[in-house]
Amino acid sequence: MSLVDPALSKNADAVFQDVPVKSRPVVWGLGLAAAAAWIAAAAVIELWPETIPQPYGRELAVISLVIALALILVAVTGRLLGAIATTVRYYGAWAIAAALGLVIWEVVTAKTGLLPVPFFSSPQSILEVFLDDWIRLGTSVSYSVVLLAKGYFFGALTGFIIGVTIGWSQAASYWVHPVLRIIGPLPATAWLPLAFFIFPTSGSASVFLIALATAFPVTILTWSGIASVNRDYYDIARTLGAKPAFLILKVAIPAALPHVFVGLFMGLGTSFAVLVVAEMLGVKAGLGWYLQWAQGWAAYNNMYAALLVMALMCSTLITVLFRVRDWTLSWQKGLVRW
Repeated sequence: MSLVDPALSKNADAVFQDVPVKSRPVVWGLGLAAAAAWIAAAAVIELWPETIPQPYGRELAVISLVIALALILVAVTGRLLGAIATTVRYYGAWAIAAALGLVIWEVVTAKTGLLPVPFFSSPQSILEVFLDDWIRLGTSVSYSVVLLAKGYFFGALTGFIIGVTIGWSQAASYWVHPVLRIIGPLPATAWLPLAFFIFPTSGSASVFLIALATAFPVTILTWSGIASVNRDYYDIARTLGAKPAFLILKVAIPAALPHVFVGLFMGLGTSFAVLVVAEMLGVKAGLGWYLQWAQGWAAYNNMYAALLVMALMCSTLITVLFRVRDWTLSWQKGLVRW
């Protein structure tokens, strides 16, 4: 399985195909410029004295050099590395910007102390968290993934069923719609006191809150998708002898899937926000718990590391959901981008 997005690789190839042959060395030179930027970052980290001694400074410099060597390899091998090389070259400008950002971050924290410690952490201190506290952080990530998966699954399933029901049945819409208009707009976190009182454990209460945050956007968008299906599709299917079950499963739901996936995207974002809040209350592991623990001990480097992990985790989950959408709705691939 390729690690490179085929669509991105195709777009990048198109970019390079439009570049004249004589100008392509300039494009490939972008990779060498990025490598030079990372070498400069390694030099700043290693050679510039620190105002406050920082752990793992040499390790950070070595990581920068490894990135530089990888960029040099990509730049000098031409297209031999295929889609990976094309993608790296496509993001060459971003590689330069990342190196520059690392240098600025390093200078204003570890080298000059312009940003006060401990409220602002240096790159070395963030690396220290990943190297020294990876067991606690990894355990928190695993707990969060399991909790999010449970809540998101039940919320998405419930929202999908309710959305299909009220989109298909006028009677169901009559009775359920007013309830949705009252309960739906309320933030899921507003139900925290009641949820922790009703449910026997904090874990089950957290699952309920995440499911509640997910269900509302999925319900509304699924309902909208079912209601917007062209009535001619139903008429044609009925003339061919289709039963109501066939109309729902083979006509209404497939036609509403683009709306359903929009609801799933929105539900994932809201569920992730609720996850962090729910894990701050009554649980013994999870990214929300980790953030609260770090704040309690003024371990701001741990807090920043957890925020970075959360950002990567959320971005990865949304990317996976987009891959599922592109696979399911192949005729709409590329219509919605992430």
